[in-house]
Amino acid sequence: MKAGTERLDVTSEELAALVEGVREALGEAGYQKLQAAIRTLGYVTELLETRQATLEKLRRLLCHSSTEKTKAVLQQAGVETGEKKRKEPGAPKSKAPGHGRNGAAAYRGARKVEVPHASLKAGDPCPDCQRGKVYPQRDPGVLVRIKGQAPIAATVYELEKFRCNLCGDVFTAAAPEEAGEEKYDETAASMIALLRYGSGFPWYRLEGLQENLGIPLPVATQCEIVKETAAQIQPAMDELIRQAAQGEVMHNDDTSMRVLSLDRGAASDVDIAAERTGVFTTGIVSIGEGFRIGLYFTGRKHAGENLSDVLKQRAAGLEAPIQMCDALSRNLPKLPRELEIIIAHCMAHARRYFVEVTPNFPQECRFVLESLGEVYGYDEAARAQRMSSEQRLHFHQEHSGPVMEKLHIWLDAQFDERRVEPNSGLGQAISYLLKYWDRLTLFLRQPGAPLDNNVCERALKKSILHRKNSLFYKTRNGARIGDLFMSLIHTCELNGADPFDYLNQLQRHAEELKLTPPEWMPWNYRATLARTGALLDAA
Repeated sequence: MKAGTERLDVTSEELAALVEGVREALGEAGYQKLQAAIRTLGYVTELLETRQATLEKLRRLLCHSSTEKTKAVLQQAGVETGEKKRKEPGAPKSKAPGHGRNGAAAYRGARKVEVPHASLKAGDPCPDCQRGKVYPQRDPGVLVRIKGQAPIAATVYELEKFRCNLCGDVFTAAAPEEAGEEKYDETAASMIALLRYGSGFPWYRLEGLQENLGIPLPVATQCEIVKETAAQIQPAMDELIRQAAQGEVMHNDDTSMRVLSLDRGAASDVDIAAERTGVFTTGIVSIGEGFRIGLYFTGRKHAGENLSDVLKQRAAGLEAPIQMCDALSRNLPKLPRELEIIIAHCMAHARRYFVEVTPNFPQECRFVLESLGEVYGYDEAARAQRMSSEQRLHFHQEHSGPVMEKLHIWLDAQFDERRVEPNSGLGQAISYLLKYWDRLTLFLRQPGAPLDNNVCERALKKSILHRKNSLFYKTRNGARIGDLFMSLIHTCELNGADPFDYLNQLQRHAEELKLTPPEWMPWNYRATLARTGALLDAA
């Protein structure tokens, strides 16, 4: 602080009151940005007061993170690699660069219109040679035409009316069958849910967009629609949790979240006296035979506690699942003795410790990063060749095993020969890798064990996008609804299903869903529709 500058202490309540006072002048967009800036300032101040923040941590928090690719990290540290990329055993040939345009097959959701030939039909003589006959080809010619439209469209039916000039009775035309009985049909609910929980659209942003397009959609209406829809399709969420518990590999992690009704200042909240004050969104990705399931849970529980709740529904007699997470203790579930898990830790987290200290220890970190890069190359080769879990295990043991053994010897030598100070950044990175070596290298001993937790990190991006755009959930029920839709949407994405169509079908077959929820999962609902004939009816 410059000499002569007076320190001014302002409480968070005073700041909030000041911001509210200028809300009208700033406009809604400016108000939200200022609110976010003030919260960031408060968080940074809290970190500094606890003396647990380093400049590097603050830089990662406030600045955009750069790539962590080995080549880029070493170049930023001033290390010249000068090596051509090594082709791993069995790695597929790289594809030639394309033009970036999509073919007609990519437009899966497009309406298809069959256009017959104006003058020809099968068996007609050829117009050119006049000797042969023409027959239809298997693949038709295609044209793609794209037009813009409002996310939520509306149709106004103007029903003709007549009035008797003698008795005064009014006669109104009957509404056509396609008008339906509800003002908002299932497609409106699905689109709102996709925009809100799949793409991170805040309520007011969607309201403004619809208003500009001439189809008003108030925030209160949006909330009511998704609330009613969530109650309808809740059995699908319950079944997802049950089936996730039967998975072979379970990834989990969490990120911070804010729920206003769980804030300390909420006088009516029953959890105010609870020892834990943080709020989190847990992401769980369960991988089993023929399915991948993404689950979200928002509340005061940590990732390990939410995973424990899921595993309570695991069927007896199944083999112990693999749990992949980072080394934080809060990610580990507390389970009864009869329910066991095999714990694997994330190699990407261990690698990141070396990435962070590469500018200070470039040559040492180069050896570690290139060794781990070689292992990741072998894993990509196994994935490209679609190896089974057993084949992948033998492949890693043959190729990655010697690399990791050499790395372990090098790590031990750094301390044994006193080349590295244990309390330095490099020493702490090495200590972490050695401390969790067995869990980090489970992929060399256990079939199906993943290298890292990236699949869960990607799943949590949905929650982070919501937090970035909307800042918070207002109530616990709002958070529960968000978790439900995010779980269904992300599970569809993991299994290559169309989330819009899936949400539509769940609403149209809500009664069947209640009776047989296992038949209405994202990976088998289309087969269920085809079997029951409902798919043809819908078309």
